[in-house]
Amino acid sequence: MSTTDRNPLVHGSNLEQKENHRKKYRDIESRKFLQEIRIEYDKWHLANIELVGPTSIPTENDDAIISKRVELLSKYKDFLDQQHYAEKFDSRSNLHSSVLEEFLYYLFRDLAKDFGKNTLIGKSHTFKDIFFVPPKYAEMLKRPYARIEKKDHDFVIGATIEVSFEAVTPPEEENSGEMLTLLKEEPDNYSDITVTGNIETHIFDIPVIVIECKTYLDKTMLEGSSRAAEDLKARNPNSLYIVLMEWIKLTSDVNLRKYKVDQIYVLRQQKNTDREFRYEETYVKNPINPNVVQHLFNKVRKHLTMDWTGGIEYGIQRGWLIEE
Repeated sequence: MSTTDRNPLVHGSNLEQKENHRKKYRDIESRKFLQEIRIEYDKWHLANIELVGPTSIPTENDDAIISKRVELLSKYKDFLDQQHYAEKFDSRSNLHSSVLEEFLYYLFRDLAKDFGKNTLIGKSHTFKDIFFVPPKYAEMLKRPYARIEKKDHDFVIGATIEVSFEAVTPPEEENSGEMLTLLKEEPDNYSDITVTGNIETHIFDIPVIVIECKTYLDKTMLEGSSRAAEDLKARNPNSLYIVLMEWIKLTSDVNLRKYKVDQIYVLRQQKNTDREFRYEETYVKNPINPNVVQHLFNKVRKHLTMDWTGGIEYGIQRGWLIEE
């Protein structure tokens, strides 16, 4: 979401939807719980908005600022993760899972601002692939009928791109044929583009940083993330794909090197335990470690501020072609 025209406060938006839902969450207990959560959410949101940094320029205060954001997150998460809230608003409601997504906005907001008002930040429906589906060859000569395949990501930093496509005469030949008349009505399954004359215009988001947020990560989830990372890097080699979770549900038998994700962060540095066991008196829940978040932030900042120039000519000068 750009810093100007979209709402990156995905958790706050989720909460508001529940507060205003016309059919669900109308019972007395739900209304009471939502009011209690609203009070604590507003405190969390305001505290993060008032806290500034880190930015694109490293300072000696960066770690302290990140630690403070983690402290605020931990306090709010501990409140929201109470058993009665977790049972009232299950995983399908996305109330709990959206907290990490909004936290990432607060964490990277001031870094993104340094790159200008066009920065894309937040949850996004981003570019995945492009293909062409003209209804017949004669129509392909008028315009290409491009389709943009998209994929949802929990959190991205990137750019919004506007692209125009137009069918033209091959450069080696002059057009001796007659002018083609364009279809006046666009078929329903191509209605998500703007067509002006013989020019079609598409607007889509290109991610540079993708962070997938999970409560826990198991092998099946990791395999899905790896496929998504591979797709992303095939279209944008300069991108980073990161997985962020509270708990881990992987065994030592898993070979992490074969997966295409750039990094996996476990905020609580702890193995996953089924939710019902987390409320037992004997269960010890590790706190979110600010050092993990600091590492995440520094990795993202370094990637966004580094020079991406490379290629074979630069590699020849070194003697090795792939950047390490």
